[in-house]
Amino acid sequence: MILSGMKKSIKKSLIGIGLLLVASLVGLVWLGFRPEDQDELVGADVSGTSRGTSFEVSVERPRMDRPFGGILPTSLEAKFFGGELKFSHASRGARIGSVGRDRLNLSADGWDLLIETEGNGVIAAGTRLVFPMEIAEVQYSLRCRPADRASGYLRTNTRAGSDVLDGTFLVELAHCENAETGKILDTEAGGNPGQAWPSSPLTLRGRFVAPITRPSPEPNGAR
Repeated sequence: MILSGMKKSIKKSLIGIGLLLVASLVGLVWLGFRPEDQDELVGADVSGTSRGTSFEVSVERPRMDRPFGGILPTSLEAKFFGGELKFSHASRGARIGSVGRDRLNLSADGWDLLIETEGNGVIAAGTRLVFPMEIAEVQYSLRCRPADRASGYLRTNTRAGSDVLDGTFLVELAHCENAETGKILDTEAGGNPGQAWPSSPLTLRGRFVAPITRPSPEPNGAR
């Protein structure tokens, strides 16, 4: 009788714990999918853009460099482990530097993207992205580039009867360094000495709609 009562008590406890875990997970998912605050967009300083001009850029970290092995939805992960890595025409300081069939330069506060191609959309070595990111509770400005044999593309299409390009792009960024020191991140990112972060390439992707423009001179040290 006593043993039977203990088994029932343990079973009820386990059921209760299970229900509590499910309720907690539902709560986390609900919080994760609530609309993001729009305060950042209010009064945003958008230069080099105009009505009908837009762009969106996002960076995806490799699964093994994300919390819980990347099993959480991106929006939920961003709620509890830091903001999503992205910027757009609505971000503060948004600017379009140059737009062409073989070159694209987009920027915003803390972000600077340059994509260059060798023709036919093949990514060239001059491609790079500078962006802010928190690693191990420390804020860094990172500069990332593709591998020697770059993987990705820049695809553009001219809209009929205009000089407006719309396009999409995807680039794998294999090498990252501290933009201020030029050094790789290894122990700072929780790795062993010489074990560079990220463990595998970041995936840069996005789209844009903008008129063709001439390249603007880059400030010294931009690369």
